[in-house]
Amino acid sequence: MGRHLRYLLPLVIFGVLAGFFYKGLDLNPTELDSPLIGKAAPSFTLPNLHEPDQSMSPDDLRGQPWLLNVWASWCVSCRQEHPLFMELARRGDVPIYGLNYKDERPDALAWLRQFGDPYSASVSDYEGRVGIDYGVYGVPETYVIDGRGIIRYKHVGPVTPTVLTNEILPMIEELRG
Repeated sequence: MGRHLRYLLPLVIFGVLAGFFYKGLDLNPTELDSPLIGKAAPSFTLPNLHEPDQSMSPDDLRGQPWLLNVWASWCVSCRQEHPLFMELARRGDVPIYGLNYKDERPDALAWLRQFGDPYSASVSDYEGRVGIDYGVYGVPETYVIDGRGIIRYKHVGPVTPTVLTNEILPMIEELRG
């Protein structure tokens, strides 16, 4: 009996590990659960990137749904989604606010000059403390926040046209209704 168990045990362990691996293939890394969904957006007061003597807080944005896009000049993936945000800003579908994450102010401003500025305003989170409060895994990340300041949606990674069309914009319309 002991000799058979010696051969059966590795097979059972392999089967369990294969099951976990197979289940992991179904997971989408851009759909990470966030404990903040349905809760008030963490409050902050940060300096405006363009005018550091002025500050902004989520409390200033109550009354309409808006997007919070966490970005940085050093973020390669941010370049992928940026043209989409430029188009969204041109159309005026929803206000977009930027949270410039762990970035040098001159670098962030140069990046916006080079690629365009889709943000109604962008604030500087140089130390990354606000990012921690929002549970940022990495940039880019985008949040849909309703007019009462409640986080309704979080997208990790670059926003794609499909995500914008099928998830974000319908949610914005629903929140306006």
